[in-house]
Amino acid sequence: MLTFKQVTKQFGDETFALQEASFHVETGELVFITGPSGSGKTTIMRLLTKEYTPTEGEIEFNQQALSSIPNSKIHQHRRNIGVIFQDYKLVNELTVWENIALALEILGKKDAEIEERVSDLLHLVNLADKAFLFPSQLSGGEAQRVSIARALATAPQLIFADEPTGNLDPETSRHIAHLLKKINELGTTILFSTHDVGILEIFKDYRRIELKDGRVVKGGSSIATIKPAKQGVVAEKERRTENEEQVGKVGKQKQIEIEKEKEEENKKESEREKEKDKDSEKESKKEKEKNIDATELSSKNEITAEASQENLDMPSPKKKKSFNPLGLFKKKTS
Repeated sequence: MLTFKQVTKQFGDETFALQEASFHVETGELVFITGPSGSGKTTIMRLLTKEYTPTEGEIEFNQQALSSIPNSKIHQHRRNIGVIFQDYKLVNELTVWENIALALEILGKKDAEIEERVSDLLHLVNLADKAFLFPSQLSGGEAQRVSIARALATAPQLIFADEPTGNLDPETSRHIAHLLKKINELGTTILFSTHDVGILEIFKDYRRIELKDGRVVKGGSSIATIKPAKQGVVAEKERRTENEEQVGKVGKQKQIEIEKEKEEENKKESEREKEKDKDSEKESKKEKEKNIDATELSSKNEITAEASQENLDMPSPKKKKSFNPLGLFKKKTS
């Protein structure tokens, strides 16, 4: 996202605010810029917003050299960068709500959009109940939270927090630092300029760029590792190719997920078919058993019927005449 390449800022003949500074910040990073007062931290912020122009070297933001931005387009560049100041720089005549909404009104945003955006930011910095107070009615920590909300109003890609805890007590400083960490976790790149030892100890695992007498003495990038930004047609072509690759990766991943879903569905369908086959087999078996029983019953009935018929067809046995030997000698009666 941001590259300083051998940047020097000189005032007069001998005063150097920054000397041959080189470092690179990736999109989404939270980077601490440390060093004593006068080491060049605020100069970096002013160079980034084009309030200053480098004496030597080049600054690139979103793959565009800041030296190529005409004066008529500087305001557009600054919309991408939110600044949080040590002394808040709130407009005393405006309420908390009005201070946050000011930049959106200048951009000509619709009232409904401004109301929604300001409300969201007030809830983010936990100041919804202070919306209609004036800066003079706020504590230092509350004023700095308004400053943070105002810096976020235009949804910048990068926030430069210039000693945001310098005027605050240790407890309030920790709250402000954790709020900035939360904002970073939501996707905003943050450069956190500080020499607060307590804050640096809490966030000791985060990357630091250490300055001394205007020089980067630790945490910067070697000039050999910083790729020059591409301009014009080449840059546009590469960005388009990169976007297409990203879309391709997303599409490929989606296709893999679809294939997995299909495979899972086919597996479930196969299991359902197997269950159906088992049920059909059981039904078939039951049907066969019924048929066998019916056949056996029918056979038994047929045998019984045949037996009955045979009994009906047999002739009745003749009654035997009893033998009377004396009958031969019966006399005929006249």
